Amino acid sequence: MEDIFDRESVFVIEPINQGDDVDFLIEEIYSLITSANAVPVGYNAVKLREITPSTYIGKGKAEEIRLEIDRLGATTCIFDGALTPSQTLNLRDVLGVKVIDRTTLILDIFASSAKTHEGKIQVELAQLEYLYPRLKGKGEALSRLGGGIGTRGPGETKLETDRRHIKGRINKLKQELQDLEIRRKLQTYRRDKNQEFVISLVGYTNVGKSTLLNKLTGSDVLVENKLFATLDPTVRKTKIDGIDVLISDTVGFIRNIPHNLIEAFKSTLESATEADLILIVCDAKSDYDEQLKVTLSTLEGLNSKAETLLVLNKCDEVDITDEISSKFICISAKEGRNLDLLFSRISKVLENNYVQTKLKVNYSELSEFTKLSKFLDSFSLDYKNDFVIANVRCKKSIFSKFAKFKKA
Repeated sequence: MEDIFDRESVFVIEPINQGDDVDFLIEEIYSLITSANAVPVGYNAVKLREITPSTYIGKGKAEEIRLEIDRLGATTCIFDGALTPSQTLNLRDVLGVKVIDRTTLILDIFASSAKTHEGKIQVELAQLEYLYPRLKGKGEALSRLGGGIGTRGPGETKLETDRRHIKGRINKLKQELQDLEIRRKLQTYRRDKNQEFVISLVGYTNVGKSTLLNKLTGSDVLVENKLFATLDPTVRKTKIDGIDVLISDTVGFIRNIPHNLIEAFKSTLESATEADLILIVCDAKSDYDEQLKVTLSTLEGLNSKAETLLVLNKCDEVDITDEISSKFICISAKEGRNLDLLFSRISKVLENNYVQTKLKVNYSELSEFTKLSKFLDSFSLDYKNDFVIANVRCKKSIFSKFAKFKKA
């Protein structure tokens, strides 16, 4: 096991605006640092009246922070916001340690978490698009990063000094993602044709979505106490009320997720919004209202129209008020608490989305009915002397295909 003293020690500069919840911001950035396999050793919450173009926080404040970094023995400084290349280099010169910003940190975590071919393509594209406008000459800013956080992923290919090569690589990756998106749309078409009901688990990263997926489907998806442990889409099949249901889990959201990450992972995220039902999962132990706000904002940006249920996980570890329970379905995925209530709410959604009825099918119409039966979730036939009674169940959205058959 890697010794804690072998890992990067990180100091955080946290820019603060009026009304910010400092505890929440620090908890989040510390979790990100831990997920990058580094050790947070301290922070300075900087209240800014104005942004200094050269260093963002001002040289005097930077000198003050340098003393804190020296005292704590930090080897890296992470600025929890966006820095320009020149600000990054100027802060590095004043602080005397490697300096990276929030986007670089998140990209680094993504690079270490991607396992599938598509996930790796999406991460590399996001990293290259972030690096491309920051290249100067032979990539001075990159060459001065050293090792550790911010150097994983495409940086290791040593292509950063060739802008023309990177531009070509970006175009190639975009084309690959377009091809993969076409395949996904074909899979979506086949899924719609088979009438499978799809539930997507979305929400802040590390709120327990993978644990919930395992409980709902009886599967064994990787569960880690780490941000962005699930980067690649995971889909499992189960039955609820006798209906075939696909439950998917994908990359989690986070406050101020970099725009280029949203763009690179847009096809993956959009697959979640194409679901019939979205379970928005929040963490009862954290600022769940902020998590909900971030998730709803991200879904809105993806033009999601799917029905939603609000789920509050880890409720076994906190006191739940009537106000909270009226807003959320309060559960503990780990302990299996209140999952019956969640299943009950899902069942109501299924009931509202499906039609179960009996149709009278004349023998002259039986061939046509048989062709249409591929759109049914289930059916059974009761043969009478002059006609057939078809007991059918299907989504309301496609029931119009059977409009010519009279109800029995």
